[in-house]
Amino acid sequence: MTYRISINCVVALALLLSARISFAQTTLPSARTYRNPVIPNANMADPDVIRVDGNYYLYATSHGRGYDVFVSTNLVDWTNKGLAFDDNRRGAWAPDVFHNSSDGKFYLYYTDNDAQKPRAPLNKEIGVAVANSALGPFRDQTVLASESIDAHLFRDDDGKFYLYYVNLKGGFKILVQPMSNPITKEEEPREVIRPTEPWEMKSGHVTEGPFMLKHEGVYYLMYSGTGADSPNYGIGYATSKSPLGPFQKYGGNPIAHRTKSIFGPGHHCVVEGPDKKLWMVYHQKVDEGQNYNRFIAIDPLWFDDHGVIHTQVSRDEAEPAP
Repeated sequence: MTYRISINCVVALALLLSARISFAQTTLPSARTYRNPVIPNANMADPDVIRVDGNYYLYATSHGRGYDVFVSTNLVDWTNKGLAFDDNRRGAWAPDVFHNSSDGKFYLYYTDNDAQKPRAPLNKEIGVAVANSALGPFRDQTVLASESIDAHLFRDDDGKFYLYYVNLKGGFKILVQPMSNPITKEEEPREVIRPTEPWEMKSGHVTEGPFMLKHEGVYYLMYSGTGADSPNYGIGYATSKSPLGPFQKYGGNPIAHRTKSIFGPGHHCVVEGPDKKLWMVYHQKVDEGQNYNRFIAIDPLWFDDHGVIHTQVSRDEAEPAP
């Protein structure tokens, strides 16, 4: 009798443990991962991402006809929802989209060919288009800057607007243009950054792709340096106590740069992920050749206790997802 009770106890215990293990396996999801590129088999660059009502919307340099819009809920899985801005000039670069909570509209700051100067050496201009939805269609409104590329609109905590962009006349330099609203300029633009450091001049004297972050009252103007077709392309930043500058470049630049297997990480934006942490969305080059073969990547970005920005770059390796 004692022997039979012992066997029954063992069997019951085994069944209980099995049930608990099975329950744990069904209720505790495994950690999600991602791999760069997050949009495989697509030649894309210069991404901009906004988050509205739990959805992420991504716009990038791609086919030049304008900009497709990709939608995601997690920054990893993206669906192409089609053309959001159609421009018959067919030279669209480096989009930046701003959602204005005051009027609910979406403002697209685009770079495209200057139709008035089709044969000019610096025939790029920045315009703004407006839509009622992140999916578009965006309708062209006005030109904001000639001989210029790579616009980014920043709204400060006091509601004031600042447009950062790259003026090409006389060399690459980043300007800031105060705005009275998302489509109207006020005052004159002023220069805030130009190439001065060795890493910015390794493969062409370039500072471009501005993106503004504000952290604990400090303005962090992030940007990319050296030629975008080079594997030496990278990301740095400069800080100021005012959105108008003057800006002091961080001595540890570039914070994102080439490695043995990663080439030309640059032209990025920063967005809060579903994990409530900051994520950098950027492009990498496919190889170390001098070309524009690029893909979209995401990786974490964070501030340390001293206010220094850190990031990491990855490719083809499983990383913890947002």
